[in-house]
Amino acid sequence: MEVRPFKAFRFNETVVGEVGGCIAPPYDVIDPAQQARLYEKSEYNIVRIIKGRETSSDNDSNNQYTRAADYLNTWIKKGILKQDLAETIYAYVQNFQRAGTQFQRSSFIALAKLEEFGKTVRGHEETLNSPKIDRLNLTRATAAQFGLVFCLYEDEQKIAEKIIEATAAQDALVDFVDEQGVRHRHFAITGKDDIAAIAKMTTDKSCIIADGHHRYETALAYYKETANPKAAYQMIAFANTHQDGLVILATHRLVGNLESFDIRKLLAGLKENFEVTEMESKQKMLTQMKAEQANDKNAFGIYSGRNAYYVAVLENKQAMDSAAAEKSSPWKSLDVSVLHKLILEELLGIDERKLAAGSNVEYIKDTDNAIDESIARVDERCKQAAFFMNPVKMQQLRMVTGTGEKMPQKSTYFYPKMYTGLTINKL
Repeated sequence: MEVRPFKAFRFNETVVGEVGGCIAPPYDVIDPAQQARLYEKSEYNIVRIIKGRETSSDNDSNNQYTRAADYLNTWIKKGILKQDLAETIYAYVQNFQRAGTQFQRSSFIALAKLEEFGKTVRGHEETLNSPKIDRLNLTRATAAQFGLVFCLYEDEQKIAEKIIEATAAQDALVDFVDEQGVRHRHFAITGKDDIAAIAKMTTDKSCIIADGHHRYETALAYYKETANPKAAYQMIAFANTHQDGLVILATHRLVGNLESFDIRKLLAGLKENFEVTEMESKQKMLTQMKAEQANDKNAFGIYSGRNAYYVAVLENKQAMDSAAAEKSSPWKSLDVSVLHKLILEELLGIDERKLAAGSNVEYIKDTDNAIDESIARVDERCKQAAFFMNPVKMQQLRMVTGTGEKMPQKSTYFYPKMYTGLTINKL
């Protein structure tokens, strides 16, 4: 893959004050409550551009996208956003805690030449059309890249990590802690030898898109549409898989709006291919799920209300051969594939078309309170059932993408998210 340094536009600390107040999570994880908090956090928060408020009076000439362009142009004109003078690759270090363990994830941000999905660039999840339309409208209006595509590569020599470690001994361009307690630090790599070493290292590397599939596909579409030479490159954060800080969390499913949902009928249907065990508590359910995964079993936690917890373990693996005959063995072995094909589709009637419509399944990222909140929503009858997942293993991700296939949508949740606003690439 070809990567190169660039001169990013960044928030000017002398104008905005604390730059951390201007940074935001990726657009697709910002709910209305967090959007409001980000608006209040700073008058210059990047949320105004990446997920601006809509109004009832919006029209073709005045809408969230045209306002985003106005913010961008005004902020550049007033020096709120200032372009770096030197060609730079940016180091991005995130420190965080999960289950009492401290982690550090290191990555570098550079421009990478766009390529169609294939041997060099591999996506790992299916995408939906509406987010791509949304991001393309934003790119058309602003002619800029804001959010990072997050890609994984393999380098046992850890060439970039050594450069990042040395760079991180210097003062950070940005150093802030987000709402989840994740520390984000941002550094400039400007030495010609260091830049050349990273560029050389990536020349023969392939990468897997961990997060930002919609952004990458949007970049491809925009380049084809405009033929703008600058749009031939996408701003990407690259992380080496040979580090301890790569954490993949599960994405759970909440099911609702099914006309004839009956938990007794579901449990009876499951017994054809699964061993179903009722559990005494949430914790016992989660413990059993993990134990089954450790034994290479496909296992799900199910909650249907009234303190009724279940663990369903796939016993008849041949069932996936008929349910997904055209798919590879690695794809059929995924928990999420088994859930989507044998449970959501065959037993609940939620096929790919209904999944894409989004009316029956809500995806819940495994944040600290996700499971308790999901249980509460079932108890409150906002949803009919919750399906709890084990996280995908890195080896499974490699194997599926190695076949050229993609996992079902929302299969993985790489934690923490790559924040938006540290660097902006103007096209």
